[in-house]
Amino acid sequence: MRAIVSVVGKDRMGIIAKVSGLLFSIDINVIDLSQSVMNDYFNMIMLVDTSRCTKKFEEISTALNTLGTEIGMSIKIQHEDIFNAMHKI
Repeated sequence: MRAIVSVVGKDRMGIIAKVSGLLFSIDINVIDLSQSVMNDYFNMIMLVDTSRCTKKFEEISTALNTLGTEIGMSIKIQHEDIFNAMHKI
């Protein structure tokens, strides 16, 4: 299954490394990502493949939320289909 991970917060060094490192540690592959910094605020969206991950989606979400708290960022994950449905006009 593919999912969208979004990361938002005050910019600091190591954000991409920490988020991608967590995803790697639980067998989630980053397919694509886009990131930008606007007025010291970091914004990243990642398309990921969770098909090799053995954790439940809720466990993945919890792990990302925990990391977000640790590094002072908001980190969310959504199923790709839900993300796409929310962004249709």
